[in-house]
Amino acid sequence: MKKIVLILSAAVTTATAMAQTGKENVDKLCGCFEVSFKYAETFAPGKDYKFHEREQIIGVTELALPLINTDRKVVIQHLLVMGNGTIVKHWREDWTYENPVQWVYKGDKVWEKASLPAAEVKGRWSQSVWEVTDAPRYQGSAPWQVVNGRTIWESTADAPLPRREYTQRSDYNILNRTNRLMITEKGYDHVQENKKIIRASGTDKLLVEERGLNGYEKLDKEDCAAGEKYWEEHKGFWLALEEEWAKILDSRNRIKLTEKTGDSDLMARLFEMADEWKEKKLTAADVNSKIKTVLEKHVQ
Repeated sequence: MKKIVLILSAAVTTATAMAQTGKENVDKLCGCFEVSFKYAETFAPGKDYKFHEREQIIGVTELALPLINTDRKVVIQHLLVMGNGTIVKHWREDWTYENPVQWVYKGDKVWEKASLPAAEVKGRWSQSVWEVTDAPRYQGSAPWQVVNGRTIWESTADAPLPRREYTQRSDYNILNRTNRLMITEKGYDHVQENKKIIRASGTDKLLVEERGLNGYEKLDKEDCAAGEKYWEEHKGFWLALEEEWAKILDSRNRIKLTEKTGDSDLMARLFEMADEWKEKKLTAADVNSKIKTVLEKHVQ
């Protein structure tokens, strides 16, 4: 009996240590960063495919603000801090330890909920990435590991087209993303090995492969002070939006998103409402009901 207790105690200690180590790595993703974005298409099986020009953006300032920070969950809101003082609410990432719920992208702006067995998520941190509108994008799950002296987290998941492309092209409909996060002395790197897929009638066809490197280098906190001010002024609205999305996702096993319906554009309307909140034209008493009415137009 004593041996069994010791084994169980050791297992609990190991699990706690794994959770804590992962938590420490996720914490390093928070802060004020100078960000660079680089993408290049690398291989296409079709002889007639015309490669798109390489894309490179340098020197973007981004605040990664922790909204929730516990031993098993960290929620990070990204805010772009523009040179002219403009702040843009950007994407959000939720990190959850041993998360059994996963929203899987199926294509055509449809996501389905999957319940994963405990053995499949043991020791893993899931990264759930949400759109600017707090709609789902993609979710991956993996342990944090040290490989060849580098601290990394890596997973593969299907996702919609990235915002840098979905308004410009329609020759593929699935971005199969392999995301590798690597902690560095100055911050972290987000390395991508992506496959642009044409999915139709239950079959996938590779259009082209792509490599990406997003570099995050830590800046002084003061460089992102305008982002923190924006969040204080607008957070009541954006947190209410998260609440309404959570209600939808908790109550359904499948959702389909339509970003534009009739004369209603989801992103434009939500940003208008965020400004209305700041100007006190939208109050805590009615914000949730008004957000719900907007989401009901766009989420099936």
